[in-house]
Amino acid sequence: MSDPTRTTDPGRTTDPTRADRVRQVVVAVGAVLAVAGAAIGSGAAGGQPIAQAADGALSAEATVVAPGSPAFSIWSVIYVGLVLFAVVQALPGRAADPRMRAVGWWVLASMLLNAVWIGVVQAGWLWGSVVVIACLVVVLCVVLLRLLRLPSARVLDAVASEVTVGLYLGWVCVATLANVAAALTASEVGGLGLGATGWGTVLAVVAALIVVGVGVRAARRPMIALAVGLAACWGLAWIAVARSQGPLVDQTVALAAGVAAAVAVVGPTVAVLRARSTAS
Repeated sequence: MSDPTRTTDPGRTTDPTRADRVRQVVVAVGAVLAVAGAAIGSGAAGGQPIAQAADGALSAEATVVAPGSPAFSIWSVIYVGLVLFAVVQALPGRAADPRMRAVGWWVLASMLLNAVWIGVVQAGWLWGSVVVIACLVVVLCVVLLRLLRLPSARVLDAVASEVTVGLYLGWVCVATLANVAAALTASEVGGLGLGATGWGTVLAVVAALIVVGVGVRAARRPMIALAVGLAACWGLAWIAVARSQGPLVDQTVALAAGVAAAVAVVGPTVAVLRARSTAS
């Protein structure tokens, strides 16, 4: 009689291997170290805050697309999600889970890249930080695509993987644009023909379009699509707030970012509802 745990169906579990056990341990330990390192490096546990690193290039007043300081509180939620993922993937019953096999190492890579990004920024290498955050976006997109190829998971697993990755990717999409703007400004590149207001408006629109695109692609996985939209909306909304007050007021960018924030959350929501109506 064949062993029912051995199957080629990607949605079912096979017997765990030694590689599975190694992955569980390394991802769990690596996640704790990466999150702890990121908290220390970002100034959350003492030391120089990111806003003060690189001569303040990433502060809320550095560029017209810099989110207000409260926006960065989303990292607390993302870090909790990443720790939850590390715990869930380490459970005995998840060793051979297809989902954890598919994304475990990639999620760990995203955490390590985040820690590296913080170190690079603290060293003042802004263009290096652009390269690192671009790599982080690519890794998170890989995780997203791998999750979409697998059947729906148990609720706990879905929250730990899909919600966490969705929030992570949505926020990083906005952070990447702000990071590029900070590097250009610090390099005194200038307005590149459009000026700060023009480019701020363009970047806000680009961010919204990217998020809507992700939402449409992930429409059949509501947890991912909605999490991406909510995180991006959060970041864009805080850009709007920051440009409406303080030392760097820009009403045009504030309006563009506010509209983009609404589009970022409404677009994926509509995509999810359409996907559900089509499926029914």
